[in-house]
Amino acid sequence: MSSLRKEQLISAFKQLGKYLSQPDEAFNLAVYSARNANAWFTEEEVNRSVKALAEMLNEADLEQWFENISVTTAPKKVGLILAGNIPLVGFHDVMCVLATGNIAQIKLSSSDNKLLPFILNQLCEILPELKNHIIYAEQLKNFDAVIATGSNNTSRYFEYYFGKVPNIIRRNRNSVAVLTGEETKEEIAELGHDILDYFGMGCRSISKIFIPKNYEIKNFFEPLEQYQEIINHFKYNNNYDYNKSIYLVNQQTHYDNGFLLLKEDEGLSSPLAVLYYETYENAADVMEKLEQQQEQIQCVVSKIPNEGLQPLQFGQSQHPKLWDYADNIDTIKFLNNLN
Repeated sequence: MSSLRKEQLISAFKQLGKYLSQPDEAFNLAVYSARNANAWFTEEEVNRSVKALAEMLNEADLEQWFENISVTTAPKKVGLILAGNIPLVGFHDVMCVLATGNIAQIKLSSSDNKLLPFILNQLCEILPELKNHIIYAEQLKNFDAVIATGSNNTSRYFEYYFGKVPNIIRRNRNSVAVLTGEETKEEIAELGHDILDYFGMGCRSISKIFIPKNYEIKNFFEPLEQYQEIINHFKYNNNYDYNKSIYLVNQQTHYDNGFLLLKEDEGLSSPLAVLYYETYENAADVMEKLEQQQEQIQCVVSKIPNEGLQPLQFGQSQHPKLWDYADNIDTIKFLNNLN
């Protein structure tokens, strides 16, 4: 197996980014195929994911990211169990394995088994040497390390099966926003992307907001009206109707703008089409509480500065950089340490 060089890899990912910014007809057919296989993967949501990926693969960020990467000359086989909750969510893990010169043994999610192989095939067209570094498998075997993404339940099985090799095992995480009450309409409208992009199904999707006591809910709902078309998606609509009927039957207090339910709850993980909220008197107390819950949180969106949480700006939770690793575990550091 020929050794990969850092310059080759940077160039290949840069070219892939350019391709994704101007997809061709072959890609449109792959999107059509993915949409038929998974009703959540609408053309709009797939294009949103591809655009975010193209933005991530910009030359400056690639150069900066690769500064901390060692490309091995003795590749290890890294088993990848990928999620499929949003389009191409597993790409970054595959990219990390390839960027370090290792071999990706990929178990695709049945929910996202069309788009990723197509894009990886495009990458191999750009850099043919990568064909020897990508293996698709129904069942992982003969691996040297594992990166597995699943739920809190599946993580127990992952730990049992993969606990004897170096591993990263990811569990459920949620993202939250902390509002001050002084946000502009434009900022709340941007927050709508953080909440509703990908139908709120990503770990970077905001599932809960913290608001000051006596916060005017209309100040939150009105800027979100531009997203009302989401209710026309039949699966999303089914979830909205189901949760609304439960709250009405059980006489549980909630707000409803016709496509999103807002319910007071101390939990972090809200059902689909529902956003939890919690009121506060002191913002510093909220930030301290979230720092203590970091193991359950993917990212925080807020204008309130906090060194530990490093809050994102409104509208940015679904646009991770190359170095924004899932669960805040540095995947590159993990892979570099295998050799």
